[in-house]
Amino acid sequence: MTDQELTELIKKVSQEYFGKPFIHQAYFNARLKTTGGRFHLNDRHIDINPKIYQQFGYEMLVGVIKHELCHYHLYNDGLPAQHRDRTFKVLLQQVGGLRYSPIRSNVKNKTYHIYECSNCQTIYRRVKRINTKRYVCGKCHGKLRYVKDISISA
Repeated sequence: MTDQELTELIKKVSQEYFGKPFIHQAYFNARLKTTGGRFHLNDRHIDINPKIYQQFGYEMLVGVIKHELCHYHLYNDGLPAQHRDRTFKVLLQQVGGLRYSPIRSNVKNKTYHIYECSNCQTIYRRVKRINTKRYVCGKCHGKLRYVKDISISA
């Protein structure tokens, strides 16, 4: 599907479910990672994550389009258009749009570097590596030694 086909689809969905025209442009934006789409207030265009169509199909794409069109039409009418606003939630439920993106963020492991004081055996967990020749224990000023790396899912 091209950007022009996406724009035509959004125009069709806008007329069918909202009874109002969509007069701006829509684009696929591959830089979107976890969101399904984005409505831009400055020029009122809509970005859609291409993964929605590729991984989840046409129905999910239409659900995301309905969600973004809720933002679009409420903002154009001068009504509150944020996710937390009641007007947005009611309109979204009326048209059957998706509340949340089906894309889940990749669970990333965070690596911590473990250091131990050679005098008082205090354990330090750091995100960044430290120079053990330059830094000492904060409690007793003893020499630090590197113990190991551990990975924790964030």
